[in-house]
Amino acid sequence: MELGYVIALALVLAAFEWTSSDKAAQDLGQLEEVNLAEEMIPITRQKPPEPPPPPPPAQQTESFEVVDDDVEIEDELILDDTEADQNTQVEIVEFDMGEEEVEEEPEVFYVVEDMPTFKGKNKDAFRTWIQQNLEYPQVAAENGISGRVFVSFVVDENGNIINVQVVRGVDPSLDREAVRVVKNSPKWEPGKQRGRPVRVSFTFPIVFQLQ
Repeated sequence: MELGYVIALALVLAAFEWTSSDKAAQDLGQLEEVNLAEEMIPITRQKPPEPPPPPPPAQQTESFEVVDDDVEIEDELILDDTEADQNTQVEIVEFDMGEEEVEEEPEVFYVVEDMPTFKGKNKDAFRTWIQQNLEYPQVAAENGISGRVFVSFVVDENGNIINVQVVRGVDPSLDREAVRVVKNSPKWEPGKQRGRPVRVSFTFPIVFQLQ
């Protein structure tokens, strides 16, 4: 039995070897060089649809005026003489170009984060300076006029005194002296709002008192 198995296995192996070699030989004999032609596909472009035709214009009716036959119609066109020579005078008409733009003045504050200071001090230092530089008007002194003059002024961004005005006066001579002494004030340290120099307004009383 074992011998039979061995013989059968040998026959099977011989059959496999014979089939594979034959197939290989057959396949090798059928190889041929084949040229494949590429198929050229034409490129086509689709034509966009034409827009619809515009709607026909609306019919307009013209109005005609019936004129009697006995009415004369003046159809003559009269043109002014436009020829000019060296003696022709031309009138030039001025026209308004519009109002000039007015520059807006900087905003004036009354209270800021850092108020202006006079020589690094407060308003008392300015009051002392005024008393030292104030000259009592002779006319007012002779007539016994005294009182308190309220003067308003603005300390600008550079520390200069501007816009000096009398808010409440006593006498013209006293008012003029109050304005004069304030205008001659030395420079101040300007006030600042958010770290930027700004204009600050003050109202200051100046006392005129006879001794």
